[in-house]
Amino acid sequence: MSNTIQGMAPIDPAQFQRDIQRPASGPREAQPSAFSENLQNTLQQIEDLQAQADQKVADFVSGKSVDVHSVMISVEKADLSFQLMMQVRNKIVKAYQDIANMQF
Repeated sequence: MSNTIQGMAPIDPAQFQRDIQRPASGPREAQPSAFSENLQNTLQQIEDLQAQADQKVADFVSGKSVDVHSVMISVEKADLSFQLMMQVRNKIVKAYQDIANMQF
């Protein structure tokens, strides 16, 4: 059994380390960070999973020949990816609040 969600690339900690160590070439506003790009790509993948699940449910409800198991698997994938995204969002907000509350 794999620890990755099908359709989502596994996280490579070494890649994040290389991104952190890479010197910035130019103003920060000119280049989006690797973090924001990864976040946008992940959000797009989650949106795609949601759309696939919606389509399979619509096909099933309309009476098209769709396997119930594939419908449920699609819905569960979309649900799990959404829950994961919400947990990541909560961690980001918490980290922001912790930094904002620091006293210097």
